[in-house]
Amino acid sequence: MSRGRGATLRPREPRPAAEGSGLQSLHARVPSKPDPPPGPPPRRSQRRIGPGALTEAPQSAAAPYLGELRVPNGKPPDLARSDGRLVVASYNVHRWSGIRGTRFAPERAGAVIQELDADVLALQEVLRPYDADDPLLEVADLAGYHLAFVVTRRHRRGGELGNAILSRWPLQGAHVIDLSYGRLEQRAALAATFRTDEGPVTVASTHLALVDATRKQQVRALLGHPALAEGPAVLLGDMNAWRADPSARDLARVFSAHHNRAWPATYPSVAPVLALDRAYVRGARLAHIRAHDSPNARRASDHLPVVATLHLDA
Repeated sequence: MSRGRGATLRPREPRPAAEGSGLQSLHARVPSKPDPPPGPPPRRSQRRIGPGALTEAPQSAAAPYLGELRVPNGKPPDLARSDGRLVVASYNVHRWSGIRGTRFAPERAGAVIQELDADVLALQEVLRPYDADDPLLEVADLAGYHLAFVVTRRHRRGGELGNAILSRWPLQGAHVIDLSYGRLEQRAALAATFRTDEGPVTVASTHLALVDATRKQQVRALLGHPALAEGPAVLLGDMNAWRADPSARDLARVFSAHHNRAWPATYPSVAPVLALDRAYVRGARLAHIRAHDSPNARRASDHLPVVATLHLDA
């Protein structure tokens, strides 16, 4: 598969996992799992952990948990800009299933990710099937990104659903922040740290709840987590801020405001009216933020990506 804007995702021959990846040096904060209950072992399903490699994961495993840390399979691209700028993006890929969520077509979202050409990407609603090629690995390898992934829950269609971070820089550490305060579903944030020419930067990818009271608890947990306590730190994701509420005001109060007078609308992708997808910054300057509106983006998901340019020397 060639790298470029016209490249698409397609099945590939299994390849052995890269040697000497250095993943052992990464320090992941993973929630402890409870001891298994007495009785027969839980039903297990296969989970992909690398090119051509599958492992079994118990269906009863407690989520959220860190699902993968991975280096690019192949030569990574040149490291990003050396002028103090950092281009980040957030994209809810809607399980790679288009606007209505009914047709599994990961090549569309993959094309959008190539259009973004971001230094760091935060992805939400990432589905990793057990019994099919893994679109997340395809996307990461195509552009030479380092990858971190948190599993928030197991999807009914057979696979893991969660948030991901893709970075041109090698990851130095990752934290899973459990945000499962509601009774309806599990939520989490994934915070990853990497080192740029200007020093270490932490980026978090999250998908907050629709319910106001739950979202307020989730924001409180994010603001109190040590991974985001000092800058430079960037919080990216689908904030589900469909109206002004205390949680959105708390985020705006603690993190730096952007220069725009209004957040760019990203939902629904065909005719955006709600600014659900956002970027918050601490210890850096958010110089510009925009929604990425293209023909591919309007078909690939029900959300448009949001792209922000930061200055780390602020």
